[in-house]
Amino acid sequence: MSSVPGLRVLSLWFLISAAGRSLGEMYTSMMSVKQAILSERQLVPYLQTYIEHETQRLEDVKRFYSKVSAFHNEVHTELASALANPLVAFTLIKRLQSEWLNLVYSNEAVENLQALRVTYSRMESSLPKLEDLQGAAQGLMRLQDVYSLQVEGLVRGHFQKISNGNTIDIYKPPVSNPLSGDDCFLVGKVAYDVQDYYHSVQWLEEAVRLFRNVDWSPENEGTLEDALDHLAFSHFKTGNISSALSLSLELLRHDPSNKRVLHNVEKYEKLLTESSPIRSMRPVLKRPSTTYLRTRDTYERLCQTQGSQPKHYENPSLFCDYFTNGSPGLLLQPMKRELVSLQPYVVLFHDFVTGAEAQSIRDSAMPGLRRSVVASGVNQATADYRISKSAWVKDSVHPTIIKVDHRITLLTGLNVQLPYGEHLQVVNYGIGGHYEPHFDHATSTSSPLYRLNSGNRMATFMIYNSALFWWNLHRNGQGNGDTLHAGCPVLIGDKWVANKWVHEYGQEFCRRCSLDPEE
Repeated sequence: MSSVPGLRVLSLWFLISAAGRSLGEMYTSMMSVKQAILSERQLVPYLQTYIEHETQRLEDVKRFYSKVSAFHNEVHTELASALANPLVAFTLIKRLQSEWLNLVYSNEAVENLQALRVTYSRMESSLPKLEDLQGAAQGLMRLQDVYSLQVEGLVRGHFQKISNGNTIDIYKPPVSNPLSGDDCFLVGKVAYDVQDYYHSVQWLEEAVRLFRNVDWSPENEGTLEDALDHLAFSHFKTGNISSALSLSLELLRHDPSNKRVLHNVEKYEKLLTESSPIRSMRPVLKRPSTTYLRTRDTYERLCQTQGSQPKHYENPSLFCDYFTNGSPGLLLQPMKRELVSLQPYVVLFHDFVTGAEAQSIRDSAMPGLRRSVVASGVNQATADYRISKSAWVKDSVHPTIIKVDHRITLLTGLNVQLPYGEHLQVVNYGIGGHYEPHFDHATSTSSPLYRLNSGNRMATFMIYNSALFWWNLHRNGQGNGDTLHAGCPVLIGDKWVANKWVHEYGQEFCRRCSLDPEE
């Protein structure tokens, strides 16, 4: 499978998975999200206890109501004679001075709620933060964009796109999980808050539709009025003045004295009166452009293949074989090798690690998982174009890591020990987790990659049960522009990748320079 003609600058190789303490970065790793399930599972029994106590409290209130109502029903027609009875008079005075007082000023409801709050506050440090909610919402919008998913389908719990006028299921989950109006409102508001009205319009329209058909619930963050307000302004910002006016008028029916909305209605009516009929038509929503990803269209088009390669990748020069690299250590168990590309040179080693070894590597990495960073000048920083958590696992931590390093050396002949090779980096991707097109090698002399004092990253060995190997640098030490690659957003499942980066120094006799200075 050779590079796509005309796209030599962009050779993208993708891995698409189908299968304690929160720092506001829970959304960047599915392992952290799974831990959140355990946290909520612990909260459920406490909520049940709260409900039981509140149910008992309300039963007591109902019992008191029944007693008082029964008394008044009984004495309604014979009030004077009833009050002549000193026992009746005494119990009436007692109720009004004591029993009603105890009921009205009872702290039982507060105590029940406080017990639940105490439990929640003890666990709060391990629960998702606002940044997690925002990151999860951005992950949904990323999946929507990259895989051309229909918002209407996502709201119903379906992963669908439109192709040639037909609705196609990209993935059918075994259990459908439809979204509520409040779910849609929060996604739309995340987009709204960063002035991304392309997404806010689509998600807030669904929020309004769903809010119209249900009563407000106390667990909701937003209301129909909130959704109408945000959607009206989103439409205004996209040039859809007529929809902005219609929604504002609907909002006024719920909140007639809202001066800001009244002012907006006047403004929208004036704009519509002054505009031409063509300008008054509903505009087509345009997705916001990016300033840093010039290859977005190609990247997303390749992601939408979901791992399938078109026929024009076939090349008679490509082959599969059992590979030993002339190493005695591989004679009895050669590796299944597939040459998948000549330019850039990319090799796929099938079944590089066993399932048990993969689990062992994940277990070794989990305690050290932290938000992944990218090179930023001379430093490293987190970035929205890389959503994952990673850990650097030393070969001294576990014998499996030693075996993996040794296996890489047998297959490549490269020296992978420090400082000539970096520690194994294990990565777990989050909600819609991705890594947009990038190079593994440094493209600037100020890159922090040079801190090892062992040159640039010469080669990448990427493990995901099978493993990909490619040269990042030409033999002359210059970066190979055809090694631009990416990790598509994880649509479904839990994606793990382990990277071994090998540097230039220490490989002088493993990959010799060419006599051709341009090679």
